[in-house]
Amino acid sequence: MSKAVRKILDESRESGNPELELQDKQITSLEELPGLLLMEHVTRLSLPHNRLTTIPPSIANLVNLEILNLFNNAIEELPTSISSLNKLRILNVGTQGNHVCTQQQHDKERASGVRQRATANPGASPRHLGGEVACIHQDQWEIQMETKLCNCELKSCSAKYESLRALYMGDNDFEVLSPLIKNLKNLQILSLRDNDLIILPREIGELTRLRELHLQGNRLELLPPEISNLDLMSQRSVLRLECNPWQQIIADQLLLGTSHVLDMLKNDSYKL
Repeated sequence: MSKAVRKILDESRESGNPELELQDKQITSLEELPGLLLMEHVTRLSLPHNRLTTIPPSIANLVNLEILNLFNNAIEELPTSISSLNKLRILNVGTQGNHVCTQQQHDKERASGVRQRATANPGASPRHLGGEVACIHQDQWEIQMETKLCNCELKSCSAKYESLRALYMGDNDFEVLSPLIKNLKNLQILSLRDNDLIILPREIGELTRLRELHLQGNRLELLPPEISNLDLMSQRSVLRLECNPWQQIIADQLLLGTSHVLDMLKNDSYKL
């Protein structure tokens, strides 16, 4: 453990500072940070740009944790004990990709019939979106994964997981989002950018509190009409749709603005 990290931990213990910022510290294991997982006063634990591969079950000791930022690590598994973090509001398990995306690239791919990986193994099962982590088991929310290839199962969500407000899963390689995403009823921010999503479930329209939806940089051609049920047209809302190989009916409206896309989805003539 570096002197800088030790100083941050010591100062937090002495002052009671609830926010720990440990980004880009070359940390490979939380066990190398003595006492960290006993600091019950911590509400924010930020560990982006490190070298973590696992998170120990004792993360559950941080009973007041509200924000857990694991962005851009090499994590393959999260422990089942994370289910006891009842105050967790924000979970970031995204990774940093090297995507250079232009709408022209997607248009070119669509015109030539190119689909990344689709022809390489046409019999393969689609990868389900769970973020670049192996297992998030929230009693009612379970995402299981095998070395970055996961099989998502979002079970019926109870009040125990209602604290989650933001979920960041950008820069992974997943193709399918489980329809049981609908169970995260209080989700306000959902970032799925720069994956390989080929379709969205209609149930995404049941996330009625959603105010930010990031879908840029995927392989989507159509949108479920239920997205128009969401409040994504207000001044404070965000809907990102660029860099997808949209079918012409959506591409034409997107040129006019995302509000035109949402209006079109409400039209009875639009069918997925």
